[in-house]
Amino acid sequence: MSDPLATVRAALAGRQAWVVGGAVRDALLDRPTTDLDLVVEGDVAAAARSLARVVRGPAFELSDEFGAWRVLAGDRSWQADLNPLRGGSLEADLALRDFTINAIAQPLEGGERIDPHGGEADLAARRLRAVGPGSIAGDPLRALRLVRHAAELGLRPEPDTCALAREQAARVAAVAQERVFAELKRILASDGVVGALRLMGSLDLTAAILPEVAAMQGVEQNRYHHADVHEHTIEVLERTIELQADPGAVLGAEHCGAIHALLAEPLADELGRGVALRLGALLHDVAKPATLGHREDGSPTFLGHDREGAQLARDVLTRLRASERLKAHVAALVRHHLRLGFLVHERPLSRRSLYAYLTTCAPVEVDVTLLSVADRLATRGRKAAESIARHVELADEVLPAALAWRAQGRREPLVRGDALARALGLDAGPPLGRLLAAIDEARFAGEVATPDEAIALAARLREQPAASS
Repeated sequence: MSDPLATVRAALAGRQAWVVGGAVRDALLDRPTTDLDLVVEGDVAAAARSLARVVRGPAFELSDEFGAWRVLAGDRSWQADLNPLRGGSLEADLALRDFTINAIAQPLEGGERIDPHGGEADLAARRLRAVGPGSIAGDPLRALRLVRHAAELGLRPEPDTCALAREQAARVAAVAQERVFAELKRILASDGVVGALRLMGSLDLTAAILPEVAAMQGVEQNRYHHADVHEHTIEVLERTIELQADPGAVLGAEHCGAIHALLAEPLADELGRGVALRLGALLHDVAKPATLGHREDGSPTFLGHDREGAQLARDVLTRLRASERLKAHVAALVRHHLRLGFLVHERPLSRRSLYAYLTTCAPVEVDVTLLSVADRLATRGRKAAESIARHVELADEVLPAALAWRAQGRREPLVRGDALARALGLDAGPPLGRLLAAIDEARFAGEVATPDEAIALAARLREQPAASS
């Protein structure tokens, strides 16, 4: 990739322009960036088209910011946003920005940085500070951006800025949900996600944008848990992050490479499977408040929270304008997060039980196994050590099969449906589908291996009314 800044400088030679915001901040932090923000004096559209010609990429006006243009490099390795000068001067423009660390400008042609609000000193002190008292009120999403900057950059929001964010928290619910989700995705992907979620709660942002998560606070659990639902959820997220970083610390070391490769796979909405797993951890018990009941002895129950939670997770992600693929993936994680635990008492697992687990949980058979381990590790009430050991042993037994199942993909059937229908004189329909599924299960269990054996099994099952009715 060529030097984006040098390319922009050459393309906009002779124009008065400044690099501002995140690009300057990241340069001071020695962080790589592929996004350039520029303020251009004069005709922004003409400047954007000039840059687009040089980089041989598209230029288009941004719909959510009047007068701003985006240019994508031809190889899509970087982008530049070109903005008009607001307020009539650079100083007035910088005063309209959110945080001091983003209110530093660097002349495009070179020269000293312009830093009227002390952003460099704040960066050096690892401090996050609003430019002014109205900085967050001007765009309530900046309250959530405060959390994201703290999580991604390891900065400490100063008290007055936190107070400004808290004042605007309720208004974030009315912000376009695509913008909210864009910030949440980056928070979830950051190294500081756990602290960020606690910060969100302290600023009343969780109640505004994820009320289902806020509702978990104070919901007590049974004696097998040591924390309420909310604190348990945070711990599950912590254990999930640890498993992602080093699965071999808990599970068999031989799985590590395959697990890392799986979690690095792109999934949807610019998220990989690893971040989607974090989202599943955050929402796995989201329906416990709604399903809370009590036994005769007063101990709490949450019957059906996995099933209800899958729908509630879908509802949350629908509100955030997530894609269908991400909604389905996270809903499956929530729906099946208890399933491995149900098999603990069936050990050693039969091949048929393992087949049922894999087919039921697909396509999240590996992901949800990891989530179940994190869930178990974060459940430290009565008999915790014994329960954790048994669950981890089972996960170690299931993971190789789950990884192999996913790696092999859809297998060619031993016998096709049309061939089986001809051999048995059957019509297409549910009975034929059930016979094909029974053949596949028997094949996984090692009971049939050839087309003739498969047809013979189907013929026997056909004689059993329960198998074909």
